[in-house]
Amino acid sequence: MKRITEHIASIPLFQGLSGEYHDELAMIVVDQEFQRGGLIFSEGDAGTGFYVIIDGRVKIFKLSFDGKEQILHILGPGEPFAEVAVFTGSTYPANAVALEKSRLFFFPRKAFAELIANQPALAMKMLATLSLRLKQFAHMIEALSLKEVPGRLAAYILVDSKQNSTEQTIKLTVSKTQLASLLGTIPETLSRILAKMNRQGLIDIEGSTITILDRDGLTALADGETRL
Repeated sequence: MKRITEHIASIPLFQGLSGEYHDELAMIVVDQEFQRGGLIFSEGDAGTGFYVIIDGRVKIFKLSFDGKEQILHILGPGEPFAEVAVFTGSTYPANAVALEKSRLFFFPRKAFAELIANQPALAMKMLATLSLRLKQFAHMIEALSLKEVPGRLAAYILVDSKQNSTEQTIKLTVSKTQLASLLGTIPETLSRILAKMNRQGLIDIEGSTITILDRDGLTALADGETRL
């Protein structure tokens, strides 16, 4: 079994730091486990620190006044979340729930801020991570406001495929209900669009596996050059 310092050294956020800082991070980290459906924090809770996923998956979401859920992110191993709390000390702006049994490293804000003060490279890495998250939010807002649902889905498939070594097949790691929420639609609409993409030869669907058959066609759909 990996020691905590070895896990920390493998986290992208902390790669490139010296072993000394990995040891210091190991001294302040709180190793936590959550069962599937376990609430990590709620919107409005005090932002006492941030988390990095070691194993499992976490859903970040907001709820409307009528209880409708809007998923903001679905994150997996190696990814941090709630980093804003480190710099602002404010409340958490959304809810976080474990989608499956998950192991998380929690870094308390005060102790982590003291490490940042002595390690500028760590601060730069945190800012780079936050900038990437901001860029993702900008893309989400653009997609939800300017693209129709088929275009949002096509863009999601294309981005997901780039993280796969084959770049042709993706395995959905979320349910259709969760994916629909992430794309700002409902499961019934999502199912109809997937079926239509299948009929038009853009993709092939086998359970939770999607194979891209026409990447150019999906790209045109994602860019708004064509309609489904």
